[in-house]
Order: sequence, then structure tokens, then C-alpha cells
Amino acid sequence: MPNFCPLSSKRHDLQARCTPLRLWAVAWLVVALLVPGLPTQAWDAERMKSAAARLSPRAVAGVQALQPLLMQSVGQDELAQLQTVNQFFNRRIQFREDTEAWGQVDYWASPLESLDRGQGDCEDYAIAKYFSLLAVGMPVAKLRLVYVRAQIGGPQGVVQAHMVLAYYAAPGAEPMILDNLITDVRPASRRPDLVPVFSFNSEGLWQGVGPQAAGDPAARLSRWREILVKARAEGFQ
Repeated sequence: MPNFCPLSSKRHDLQARCTPLRLWAVAWLVVALLVPGLPTQAWDAERMKSAAARLSPRAVAGVQALQPLLMQSVGQDELAQLQTVNQFFNRRIQFREDTEAWGQVDYWASPLESLDRGQGDCEDYAIAKYFSLLAVGMPVAKLRLVYVRAQIGGPQGVVQAHMVLAYYAAPGAEPMILDNLITDVRPASRRPDLVPVFSFNSEGLWQGVGPQAAGDPAARLSRWREILVKARAEGFQ
């Protein structure tokens, strides 16, 4: 159950006992109950703050910046949500290889771990954006994390493994790509430098970005299974 502050008959009592963030949550809940079909937040604000406090002051500061942005994004049109979340993490996280950021060859960080470290590689950007968009009400079916072969530096550039987040406005629609390599969200047709290998989300795993299922992502991707556990412990969906 959400930990909403107790109601009081006196306005000054309510203001004294509730933080501004909790007042936001209460007000949004009241509006959501009165307006059928209004999108609601899908994250646990108190759990997120507690998880950040266990990490570091940097993580706390990251959550203090992220939560108002998520609240503001609830109810926006989906393209605006994509732009807002993409911009937040591209600015907040500095790119670093896993060996430098985590001392490991391949490490998938949870959203709060990335905010805590302030660093991450392509998987970490995509993961943080994915769970943040779910938090503001984006349907899982519209999002896929996509492993690609990326050609860096133009047609003669080096090809390397990379991960992006893809958004589908409707089944079969051209996806929009959220990437840490560029600042704006672009349709896939404007990203000829990316060749999909496989894609996944919380509900499925696919070859490339097509409809052909390739199994259970939690069963086949151990790091994804770990991320799902960590993200939920941090208050994400």
C-alpha cells in the first residue's frame, strides 16, 4: 500500500505533516479517482527514496531530480515523455565502459545504481530510460531494449555492439530510438547506423525487432533477470 500521509481537518496540520512530494501524490490520487481513465504513476516514491538513501547522497540527489520529472511526465503525450526521459538520463549520466565504472567486463546497472555512480554504458542508459517510462504509465508492449550492431564514426567507422531503447506507437509501427549516442529521439529510418540483433522487454524476447518470439527474456538473460529484481526493489514497476 502507498504510504500516504494522514488526512487532517485542519489545513495547517496537513501542511505540517506532509512533504510537498506526498501532497503531490495525494492530489494526483484524488484527481485520478475523480477522472476515469486518467493515467497514474507506476512507481513507489517512498521505496525509491529509501533505496537511494541506502546507496549514497549522490543517489538521493538523483532521485530528488527524477521524481518531480516523472510526476510532471504522467499524463503527457508519449512523444513528450520520450523526449523528457531521454534528455534527463543523457545529461545525468556520463558514458563510461563497465571496466571503468564498475570494474567488470559486463555489468548491467539498475536505474538508481546509474544515478548513484553518475556513469554508465549503453545498457545502463537504456535500462534507466525503460523503467522510467514504465513508471510514467508507458505500456510495456510499446518498449523494447534492442541490441544492435552500431557503426561508429560514419560508413567507414568501426562496428561494435550497442544497446538502445525502441518505442512503438502501435504494433508494426516504425520505432522511435532513444540512444545515448545522440541527443534527440529519432525514427529508426534515420538511424541507418544501427542494425538490430535481438530485442526484449519485461514480457518477451525477439529476434531482431520483428514479431518472431525467441523465448522468455528472464530465463535466457541472467543479467536482465537480476535487473528486474533490483529495479522493483528500487520502487520501479
